[in-house]
Amino acid sequence: IEISDWLATFTARPLVWRLSGADRVKDLIVANYGVGGGSLEDELEALDVTVNPTEAEADEDAAVVRFVTDVIAQGIADQGTDIHFEPQEEALRIRYRIDGLLVPVPVPDNLRRFQDAIISRLKIMARLNISEKRLPQDGRINFKSGTTALDIRVSTFPTLYGESISLRLLNQKKEAYTMDRLGMSPEEQKVITKVLDYPHGIILVTGPTGSGKSTSLNAFLRKINSPDLRIVTIEDPVEYEVPGANQMQTRAEIGLTFASALRSVLRQDPDVIMVGEIRDLETAEIAIRASLTGHLVFSTLHTNDAPGAITRLIDMGVEPFLVASAVELVIAQRLVRRLCPACTKPHPVERERLQADLVALHLPAALADGVTQLNAPVGCRACRGTGYRGRVGIFEILHPKPLHDLIVKRESGRALTDQAIANGMTTLSESGWDRVRGGQTTFDELLRALSTTD
Repeated sequence: IEISDWLATFTARPLVWRLSGADRVKDLIVANYGVGGGSLEDELEALDVTVNPTEAEADEDAAVVRFVTDVIAQGIADQGTDIHFEPQEEALRIRYRIDGLLVPVPVPDNLRRFQDAIISRLKIMARLNISEKRLPQDGRINFKSGTTALDIRVSTFPTLYGESISLRLLNQKKEAYTMDRLGMSPEEQKVITKVLDYPHGIILVTGPTGSGKSTSLNAFLRKINSPDLRIVTIEDPVEYEVPGANQMQTRAEIGLTFASALRSVLRQDPDVIMVGEIRDLETAEIAIRASLTGHLVFSTLHTNDAPGAITRLIDMGVEPFLVASAVELVIAQRLVRRLCPACTKPHPVERERLQADLVALHLPAALADGVTQLNAPVGCRACRGTGYRGRVGIFEILHPKPLHDLIVKRESGRALTDQAIANGMTTLSESGWDRVRGGQTTFDELLRALSTTD
């Protein structure tokens, strides 16, 4: 009662008591004061009454340390992949990338006042030169939050209003993805698993940055991993640990590129080689030569669709007959947000709108026949009110062998696509429609993810 009376007097407001768990209290603090709000709000008040400048500076430093730690820890808890600290004219904006989208972080008022201290703290954690503010810098932080240990890649970039800092959160110990967790259908898994058993050849995964290519490669390597195989990976950076594999990170500054590392790996008696990305002709030619001499090679390319990987290799300068002989499978993919299972509900659909959406994705309008409702986002605490939680993949799987003659003749990507579809290839749009019909995602997500796909 005494506490109640004191608080009522202190706040000049009547109090209503509620029983709540610690997590809910924390959520309310974040909602009302921002992430790390407690530490900096206390500091703002303390600095107004502290008479000793040295003590004030020490308190401010401690508050900034707590704030930066809180922001990173909250980003991990929200399953973010990136954290961006972006100086603006009158504010320091902080955003998480969650499920592929940027989400503003609620932060305390007057955060701009602490901008220099926050940026310096991050640079100290990454062992960067805090006095160098004119040039971009790269570093890394080994961060531990509870039982979770992360390797955080740090990149600084000078802007008009100060240094912008981006953190890439790499949780190497997180639960491994399987093909099922990637969202692959049983039919897609069957097709890919068959090729994973091949003793040699190249398997390519294509898509834009952030489409889950590295995650898929990791799932494939774990699928075939066994004591009988010697697996070597060349990555930039090493994003996932593969038990028993020999994993190497490239270091261009000392001449350790994908191509030079691949040449050395071939002298290591590997059975399986994973090259993080084929970026140039030299890497492509070495990878193809390796696949033709008894090695199973995995790698990635940046193309919009699966047939585009074939034309990209040829455009790099690889002879078409080598591409046709070496490439066994190409998987194009995208990631779309998965509907939150805790709150999603069926929603009536307008036939005309659905038909228009189907046509926009080059799908037959007739697919709308008989469809009266589809799952839609609602929003709850579990999904932070977005209606989505996590992501699911959509896939386009190409077998190049039946296209051998077209490839050798240097036919266009459009010609390859048309023939592949005639041969039964499921396109990204068709794979996405299957996820929509299955209640996993929405048409809005497909349109967003496939907006750059012809």
